[in-house]
Amino acid sequence: MKKRTKIIIGVVVGIALLFYLAVVAILLFGTGIGLSGDKVAVISLSGSIASEGEEGLMASVAITPDFVREQLDRAKNDSAVKAIVIKINSPGGAVAASQEIAQEIKRMEKPIVVFMGDMVASGGYYISAPADKIVAKKGTLTGSIGVISQFMDLSGLYEKLGIKTQTIKSGKHKDMFSRELTEEEQKLWQTLSDELYGQFIEEVAEGRNLDVEEVKKLATGELFSGMQAKKLGLVDVLGNYQDAVDEAAKLAGIEEPIVEEYPERTFFESIFSLSSYVNNLVKAKFFGSDYMILESLKDLPPILKY
Repeated sequence: MKKRTKIIIGVVVGIALLFYLAVVAILLFGTGIGLSGDKVAVISLSGSIASEGEEGLMASVAITPDFVREQLDRAKNDSAVKAIVIKINSPGGAVAASQEIAQEIKRMEKPIVVFMGDMVASGGYYISAPADKIVAKKGTLTGSIGVISQFMDLSGLYEKLGIKTQTIKSGKHKDMFSRELTEEEQKLWQTLSDELYGQFIEEVAEGRNLDVEEVKKLATGELFSGMQAKKLGLVDVLGNYQDAVDEAAKLAGIEEPIVEEYPERTFFESIFSLSSYVNNLVKAKFFGSDYMILESLKDLPPILKY
């Protein structure tokens, strides 16, 4: 009886292990395993844009140049992939990271169609502009062409925690982001912001084949619906996910494409994100929420964002 029980347990464990390995394989390699024929690869990008994954009390995996590069290289190296659909949901993010991702999209020789989700704004639109075609839903929020930077005054929090700071600096403006900006410093930062704003406008004009002056009129930082964006030339087609796949297939000359969806996160990235979240919850429990807020903000650099 005991021997039979051990055999049954062994079989159950074996089946569970095979199921686990199958799930991991799908997460790592997508849903197109074993399929042959002309394919349209689908890459999903969700979250803020950053140079590396950001983590805080609510840990998440950001859209990073490295991740986008890896996904595009995978599609590039697969001879069966004839076109790419990039599904994007993003409010924007870091300027340099957005620019790097846009360059990665530009370098792809295979046709790329962007399918916009609920919101593809600012840096999200920046990385969409170089695509061969953009498909959006009528209710998609997009645009927000502009640059923003905000600085936090932590003096009230420091006072509450009984923390005093002393500054020793070499360089007139070295401490400009740890206190209120002077009038001169505001002008310096505005000049830098305007330069990056101009780069955004040029990128959109180039990617969408629009006149620079025409884009300037749209670059007020406001959001447009998908329907408005279509009328303004910021979007090509109003439709759904299948429409985006059809557009990609049409660009590649495929009649019956096989859709292969790449995973947004690997199994290991998901586990890492969860462990970071739990770790921060434990810290918040033992050290208090004020400490955790200060810990997350004290080294926060000034960032200009798309």
